[in-house]
Formats: sequence, structure tokens, C-alpha cells
Amino acid sequence: MFSAQTYTERRNHLKKEVGKGLILIMGNDEAPMNYHDNTYRYRQDSNFLYFFGISQAGLNAIIDCDSGEEIIFGNELTMDDIIWVGPQPTLAELARRVGVYRTESPEKLPSRIKSAKILHFTPPYRYDNMFRLSEWTGIAVGQLKEKTSVDLIKAIVGIRSYKTAEEIVQMEDAVNITREMHMTAFQMTRDGRKEYEIVSAIHAKALEMGGDLAYPAIFSMNGQTLHNHYHGNTLENGRLVINDSGAENKMFYAGDITRTIPVARRFSDKQKDMYNLVLKMETSAIAALKPDVQYREIHLMANRIMLEGLKEMGLLTGDIDEMLNLGVQGLFMPHGLGHMIGLDVHDMEDLGEKYVGYRDGLERSTQLGLKSLRLARELEAGFVLTVEPGIYFIPELIDKWKAEGQFTNFINYSRLENFKTFGGIRIEDNCLVTADGYKVLGRQIPKKAEEVEAL
Repeated sequence: MFSAQTYTERRNHLKKEVGKGLILIMGNDEAPMNYHDNTYRYRQDSNFLYFFGISQAGLNAIIDCDSGEEIIFGNELTMDDIIWVGPQPTLAELARRVGVYRTESPEKLPSRIKSAKILHFTPPYRYDNMFRLSEWTGIAVGQLKEKTSVDLIKAIVGIRSYKTAEEIVQMEDAVNITREMHMTAFQMTRDGRKEYEIVSAIHAKALEMGGDLAYPAIFSMNGQTLHNHYHGNTLENGRLVINDSGAENKMFYAGDITRTIPVARRFSDKQKDMYNLVLKMETSAIAALKPDVQYREIHLMANRIMLEGLKEMGLLTGDIDEMLNLGVQGLFMPHGLGHMIGLDVHDMEDLGEKYVGYRDGLERSTQLGLKSLRLARELEAGFVLTVEPGIYFIPELIDKWKAEGQFTNFINYSRLENFKTFGGIRIEDNCLVTADGYKVLGRQIPKKAEEVEAL
């Protein structure tokens, strides 16, 4: 936990921004894997962690903007609980550690909610919380999303988007754990190994350093599949492996790093040319980070670099500006350049990307690639985000566009045939936007082609 003062200041800030009414912050319960007592790894709701700091199932809290009241609702452990989980601090003790001096039984929460003239809540993303909230409010489950408080959402986004110095310490810790996970993968990747052998070592390293995975690891020889969680392949010389894995540290902050590794320990000339192009996209995008610059423009700049490089390689022909406007780049990079990161690997995404990554007057594109850009708005000092360009050769997408005759005046489909087994390349770092530029978080993780080969 941070200090009680930190959590108190966060809640006071939230009260001020929302102004009036009753704020409900729902915590998460245990989630059964296949029966009640066999559960998935517990993860507290990030808004609850941010404002109340307690990672314990079965808790909910209210903040009364009018009276100033703050109450955490939950049960104290019984002797039966203690027999199974051992002695724990009481809920009252935990509440005092985060500056809350009133706890109540969960049975008292529904009446407080029903008596509220103005109730603020965020969109619930777990079905047990949806049904619980529906019962408390009388709002049908299917209507909860449209009844959520936009004022509360905007207030939370307006607070959590700006990372404090103590949060940056935690985020650098998460990235440094992530670094050791990646160093392990660099050293283990070789011909004949199973992907799952390395994934297990990545996870073990996170646990060894007091953390866990921030999200299911993506470690695959088939890197052209963007979120490939299958780990059953046997690594082969001549192939590339994408390792997109990140740690969640003991304070629940996330790291999210991607590196691309040649199984043969050396890049082929063809692989190195493509790798260096992605690296140029990434380092150029990072260098462009500063306040008041739209991240959408940095995304487009990275795509421009990609199109220029692919044109030099003979895979494309024609005017770069025209290709960029038409969306030719979506064939090779069908995802966005990055997203906010913090307590969530995609920070605050439960509140809605249109509030986190966009703003009024800046609408999401429908173009392949650009439509998946999670962060498009102007950058501000204190934002922490990922920069993760990539180039992918997706056979099914290439065949589809070719069959449809898409962009035949720009794309050299005959040359692309030689890249259908190439896979993909992605390189990613986590960056803080500062008052005059940026800072790459954590200790350096090798990414130059020569550095990767040297490992």
C-alpha cells in the first residue's frame, strides 16, 4: 500500500471533481474456475485499488460527496476463515491504513444505495457485479452501461491519467521485473525448444521477483497473429519469435514490453532489414513524444516510416501520402501504436476508450489499423503509454486483399508471396511523457539487432 495520505488525497480529489452525490466503487469477488472453492488468481478492481488500496475479495465502498462520508463494506473474517487462510488484519485495521475510519457489514450497503438521490457508478465488467448492482439499483443488467455516471468516469480518467512520482517508482519496478522476464527468454530461445518451456520460465521469473503476469504472455513463432496465446510450437531455426510479456508488481502496476528474437540467434539479412525498419519506427515514435502532440499523429508518422521502408524493399510502389490516406499500411500493421498503461495494462479501459484515449471532436477511424488505435488524443505530462509498432505478414489477410483487388496499384502481391512464412516483428517500450519530452521507463532492455544477437 501507499500511505494513508495518498489514498485520502485521491478520494478528496475525486469528491471535488464529481461534486455531488454518492460514489460507489465496487471491488471484485473471487471468480470460481470450475467450482466455488477453486478460484482463478484473485485480482482486485483497479479503481478500488487506486482509491482504497485494499486487495481483498468481498469489499465495496462509498464516498459521499455531500457529507464527506467514506465507508468500506465487507465482512470480518470468522474463525472458519482463519482456519483456512490463517490470521489476517481485520477489515477495520486495513481501512485505517488507507485513511478510512468506518467499516460496515455488506448488508447495509443496498439501503445506502437505494436512498441516494444521485448515484455514481462505473460500468461493471464482471457479471457477478452486474447482477449485484442491478439488484441494488433496480436497473436491468442490460441497461447498466447506459446508466453509468459519465461525470464519475471523466473524473477518474482525469485523476488516474497523470501518474505521480510514487506511481512511476512502481511502474519502473514492474518494467524492471519485465526486463528479467525478457532476458530469460532471450537466453532460452533456441532451435528445438517448445514455446511453453520458455513461457513457463517467463512466468517463473515474474513470481521469483515478487510479481506475476500482468496479462497472458504472447510468446509465439507465429507472430503474425497479434494476440497469439498458443504455446505448443517447437522453435525452428530461421524463424522469428515475438515475446510480448509483462509483469504486474506487488503494488499491481503493469509492465508491457515486446521484443522479437531470432531462433537461430542471428537474423537473416531479410529479417534484419525488416527488424531495423520496425526499430526505426519505434525509436522515431518515442523521440516524438512530448506534451500537446496528438498520439494519432505519431501513429501515422510511424506508419509513414513503415511505408517508405517497404517501398524501398520493393513491396510497395507509388505515392506515400496517398497510401497513408487510403490505409494501405493496415495490411502490414493492423493495430494501433500504443495505449495508456498503469494499474491496468490497458489503463482504465473498463471505463471506455473514448474517455481514456479520445476526446470530444476526435473520433475513432474505421480504417484498418487506425481503428485499433487505443490512444489518439493529445499527450500530456504525466501520461505513461506504450510505443509498440510492428510489421506482420498475415497470409490470410494478404490473400483476401489480393482476391478483392485491393490497392493493386500500390502493393506488389507477387513479391509478398515470399513473405507469407515470415511471421511478424514487434518492438515495444513503456514511456512517461515529461514536461519537455519523454522518459523510457526501467533499465534498458536490449533491442538493437546486434544487442539481441549478442545475447
